[in-house]
Amino acid sequence: MAYWNQRTVAKRVSCTGVGLHSGAPVTLTLAPAPADAGVAFVRMDLGVEIPARHDLVVDTRLSTSLALGGARVSTVEHVLSALQGMGIDNCRVEVDGPEIPILDGSAAPFVALVNEAGVKVQKAAKRYVVITQPVEVREGDKLARLEPSDGFSVSFTADFGHPLITNQGFALAVSDRSYEREVARARTFCFRKDIEAMQAVGLAKGGSLENAIVVDEYSILNPEGLRWPDEFARHKVLDAIGDLALLGKPLLGSLTAVKSGHALNQALVKRVLADPTCHRIVQVSEESEAARARLPFPVGSGAQQPA
Repeated sequence: MAYWNQRTVAKRVSCTGVGLHSGAPVTLTLAPAPADAGVAFVRMDLGVEIPARHDLVVDTRLSTSLALGGARVSTVEHVLSALQGMGIDNCRVEVDGPEIPILDGSAAPFVALVNEAGVKVQKAAKRYVVITQPVEVREGDKLARLEPSDGFSVSFTADFGHPLITNQGFALAVSDRSYEREVARARTFCFRKDIEAMQAVGLAKGGSLENAIVVDEYSILNPEGLRWPDEFARHKVLDAIGDLALLGKPLLGSLTAVKSGHALNQALVKRVLADPTCHRIVQVSEESEAARARLPFPVGSGAQQPA
């Protein structure tokens, strides 16, 4: 079997932490899921399963939140990014609280969970969302645009009008290896001046220098500094991959984003899925040489090889 087969984690693996915004302790478990199940968040404390779908997004303030039947799960983008980046199609993400644990503020702990669990290659073929025509959304000087491509790539420009974060760019051709090496460790960040305002509206209760980069007017407050000089742009790439995971299937397309955030990323997801002229769904099986020949990319391009 090869990369065109669906994949899930091979066994249950868990971690514990606190929610970035709620401050509440939470245990998270990645569990195997059957073929074609997709990714779903399971509120174990409530007995409610919330599929990772764009139409269930209820909040994009500083993070992406999903809700169904009165149950909610917040800050889903980092674990979704890790699953997407590592080529996992089907997974139960079980949590016993309202928010995904922030851990160190990056996706690296979730990648470590996937590596600990191992990957099970399933018999069912992957289905890809293939971008066939350019599609974009804009908001002022912010942009998120998808164009046809023979793989999945992201190019992001971050600009916060700050001496440390002005016109900072990063681009990545996404595969499991490049994702783990180049963006998984990039941490979320905030400005010191915004922390009190966030806490006043009930956000960032669990934030600390252990799980976020904090920036003041001119410097990084974290004693260890940055993991990369362009860690801010790398983290925005990480976030964008997680937000695009709510397409529900792996993507073949090239994302160009300028100053985009969760809200604009989700607006792009909705635009794509609402417009059948800009995309199509392609399914390829190992047995179907004819189907593979019709793919708009060569077999092996951007491959995510099974473990």
